[in-house]
This record gives sequence, structure tokens and C-alpha cells, in this order.
Amino acid sequence: MGEARLDIARVRGQFPGLSDGLVHAEGPMGTLLPENVVHAITQAMRVPVSPRGGVFPASARAEGLTAGARAALADLTGGVPGGVVLGSSATALTYVMAGALAHTWRPGDEIVVSRLDHDANIRPWIQAAERRGVQVRWAEVDIETGELPDWQYDELLTPRTRLVAVTAASSAIGTRPDVAGIAARAHAVGALVFVDAVHAAAHHAVDRRALGADFLTVSAYKWCGPHVAAVVADPALLADLWPDKLLPAPDRVPDRFEVGGQPYELYAGVAAAVDHLAGLCGEAEGSRRDRLRASMAAVASYEGQLFDWLDQALRAMRHVQVLGSAGDPTPVLSFTVDGMRPRQVTADLARRGICAWDGDRYARELFDALGASEQGGAVGLGLMHYNTAEEVGYVIDAVAALRPR
Repeated sequence: MGEARLDIARVRGQFPGLSDGLVHAEGPMGTLLPENVVHAITQAMRVPVSPRGGVFPASARAEGLTAGARAALADLTGGVPGGVVLGSSATALTYVMAGALAHTWRPGDEIVVSRLDHDANIRPWIQAAERRGVQVRWAEVDIETGELPDWQYDELLTPRTRLVAVTAASSAIGTRPDVAGIAARAHAVGALVFVDAVHAAAHHAVDRRALGADFLTVSAYKWCGPHVAAVVADPALLADLWPDKLLPAPDRVPDRFEVGGQPYELYAGVAAAVDHLAGLCGEAEGSRRDRLRASMAAVASYEGQLFDWLDQALRAMRHVQVLGSAGDPTPVLSFTVDGMRPRQVTADLARRGICAWDGDRYARELFDALGASEQGGAVGLGLMHYNTAEEVGYVIDAVAALRPR
């Protein structure tokens, strides 16, 4: 059997939001919901659901919805359900993990963060380090290419390094660092590795162990699910950590990391979103994990072809400057237009029916390093598996027509 392909007409038929007739190129900041996710959430809200721990049906439903979400996220990331911590956002969960890990740090210890990362994988670690008297070291971005050279970690890592935080893919410029290589270096000095796969998981199959991630975070709204995130780790590793929590809250793993009331109806949407991804390739067979691998390979191939066209077309325009030039990126780019502020560009694109973001999109350290922050950041375009060649052509024409007013 040849390489699996996406049936784009079938895929688009699953998204009621596409009926607005707009070109949705804002994927890196949040995606559309397919009908099966909407249906799953709605159905979960039609019946009584109470907090877990009771002996009556409504509480049992909460147990089932939680278990279903954890199992789905384990399949998505190559983890195990008992190592899936659920939360409202990757940012919130990273703060929880940073607080728990910081209890194990001592003054003089070190952590390593990168300029490439979303601030959610930078600021929680820096703030925790400041409170514990821990030194922060920075992995720098090549400002010409937007790559994160892995060789620099040979100098950054020491026997005092306790944690390395790094992204699996930049949601601003698409760079995909050699996370496995970085993780191997970190583990060689005894450091833990926290990988932000929030953006990467929307475009490629992810595997926590293959990446060398001790902790891996994902967020469902980046891949057609609701606003629920997860940190995936080895349950034994989680068992050694104690987050701040309420006294009556469970001590067991992973529940001890889940603060406050839980959105059980959204957990139904998480499982449905993973099922959506697994079903994108109609001929895929086997377990859900197997179908996810096949479907995400088809997604990467389809999106890659569209993105190559978009990327090359914008780079050929004299009035457009695309930031970075990383090899094998995810289908997202950031650009500026001569004589126009980023907000002017997105407003002009919006008038033409194109949804795009401007600003730093929480990649503040990256945009500072690239010198883009002073001008209001950049314009971001990102493709998803529901975008079409016709839409990409329309976006290219619209950008080509942009001129200062």
C-alpha cells in the first residue's frame, strides 16, 4: 500500500465552522472544532455529571470521562494513562510542574531555557528559579535561520543542571529543534527534560520516549479539541514530586497535580479530538496509536506541500520579509511588510476574509532576538489539515497586493 493521503473534501466536511466562508490561517493560535468534538461535548452536558469519588452514576460518568481523556492523550503522545496530568492550559500546568520541581532545587543549581520557546515554557521556570536561587542559562537562536543549534548545549549543560526546557516546534516560525539530541545531552549530566509539544502535536506524530522527554505537554485546542491541556510523564517520576495542593485533595498520581474542579464535559471533547486525528486517514488500521501515526504522517505530507508553496511565494515578494529559514518546519511562518505595521496587515487581510494573527504571539524572547518586537511583532500564518490549495493561492494573492496606505 502506498503513502496514505488525506481526502480534503471529506476532512472539510467535518468542520461546521468552515461554513463562515473565511480562510482560517490562524491555526497556531487555536483551531476549528470538528463536528464529532462538538457532539461529544454536547452529549456529555445532556446527562448529570458530578465530581469523581461518589458511588452514584453521575460521579461514575466523571470517572469515565477522565479515564477516556487520559487514555486518548496517552495514545497521542506515546505515554500511559496513569502518567497523564490534565489541566486548563499548558501554561497553568507548566506553572504547577515548575513549582513541584523547584522544591527539589537548591541554590547554585542551574536550568536551561531557550529563546525559541513560547513564554509558557520560559517564564514559569525563570520565576521558579528566582525563588530558589537557581541560575538560568539560555540557549540562543540563530537569528539568520531561526534554528536552535543543539551543539550549544555542550557548553550550557553542567553537573549542576537540573532541568532543560525546550520546544518540539515553534508556533511562530516553525523551527523543529533536535529535541532528542538535546535530551540525550541533558540526561548525560543528570538533568530532566521538559518538552513543549503544544504546537508540534498538531502537525506530526509525537512520542515522548523517542523525544527523550521526561515531561511532555500538549494542548487540545491546537489540534481541533477544547481548551484542555496535559502533561505526560512516567508515573514513577510524578510520584516523586509534590505540588502545592489543598489538604483534602487526592494524594495519588496523577490526580495530585490537578487543581480545583475539572471540566468533565470538555474531557469528552479531548477524546473525540484524538479520535478525529486518528480517523483523518481513512485506510489506517490497527490500534488508535497506529492510526494516529498513519494519519499524522498523511497530515504532515499534505500540509507540507501546501506550506512549501506559501513559504516560497512569500519569500519571493520584495515587500515581504519572512522571519527565519529553518529546515523542515511545521506549516507556520511569521512575516513583516515594508511600510506597514503588523496590525495594519492583519486588518487588511481580515477585510479580504483571511484570519491571521499579529504581535509576538507569546514568542517574546524570540521576537526580541530577531529584532521584530519594536515594530509590533510580525504577521503569523499557519496551515491546518482543513486548509486547501485554493485558500493558499488566495492568501498569496492577498499578501502580494498589500501596500502601505
